[in-house]
Amino acid sequence: MKKKVLSAILCIAMVATMLIGCTTESPTSSDDSSSEDSGSEGGGKKIGITIQNIENAYWAGVMSKLQEILDENGYEATIMGCEENASTQISQIENFITSGCDLIMVHPHDADAVEASCKSAMDAGIKVMCWDNEMENTTANWVLDNTELGKEIGKTAANFINEHFTADNKAEVCVIGKPDTQVLLERQQGIEAGLEENCEDNYEIVATIEGVVNNEVQSQAETVLQAHPDCKVWVGVGAGAMIGSNTALLAHYGGAGSIPEDCGVITTDVTSEQLDALQAGDEAVRAIVGFEGSNTDTAQACFEMFEKILNGEFDDVSGDEKNVYRPTMEINMDNIEEIQAGM
Repeated sequence: MKKKVLSAILCIAMVATMLIGCTTESPTSSDDSSSEDSGSEGGGKKIGITIQNIENAYWAGVMSKLQEILDENGYEATIMGCEENASTQISQIENFITSGCDLIMVHPHDADAVEASCKSAMDAGIKVMCWDNEMENTTANWVLDNTELGKEIGKTAANFINEHFTADNKAEVCVIGKPDTQVLLERQQGIEAGLEENCEDNYEIVATIEGVVNNEVQSQAETVLQAHPDCKVWVGVGAGAMIGSNTALLAHYGGAGSIPEDCGVITTDVTSEQLDALQAGDEAVRAIVGFEGSNTDTAQACFEMFEKILNGEFDDVSGDEKNVYRPTMEINMDNIEEIQAGM
């Protein structure tokens, strides 16, 4: 009899323990669920970002602002530079896949080289956005028409050339490109086309150099100035082209305030250093062909693309429909204060 009573007591205790376990687990599950729901409204998802070169001043500025916006909205974001190495970028994409990202943004050094990795990401259910290239294995592409952008740079430079030079006094021009990156090659070709279309037989390209990092361009620009001391017009594909050549010209002419009025640098991208040089008014920087505006403007526009992609707005599109083209604008002394405010 005692054994039966003991058995009954043990059974009751076990059942009670099981019931307690069930009642304590349920609120935990509910909390997790509500956490996921709240995260889906303002973030709570993982984003992996790989760009060409984090040392580039333009990218460093925009990515810093983008990181701030993502953090403020509850996203877990990792931003990496591949330092212009396709193999490194492929490894970064593969790591993002393994880590379970919800979205991968790639700014490809070599778009063809990363197509297969981006396809692997999409096959794993991860959404992919490309910045700059019209890639195939992506959910959406946020792109510039780089040939047209180059033509705008060339046209802006041509306006400067036409103001200061004639057929009898031709401008000596240096073009700064990056031909091993497809979009920058297109941009460089656009620059040359823009010069040809808009100049009045009053210029000659005396040198072509390459680079996207300030010190690389500065070193090459100094070499050009040794061979062509009267090379006064410099056009290029990015921020590094502007800052590097401007620094070389400042040294060549003896500092700020000594730059001839017919000497000018015109490129694209928007960095604080570029804007400061333009706003100073006594350096070689004359105009910038920019995009959305400031670093904050561009980062916010990129974030809005992320949210559209994650919310499924591009799930049922393909071909040209998934290409979203970015606007361009000239930044000069008329609008620089507004742009500076958002840097």
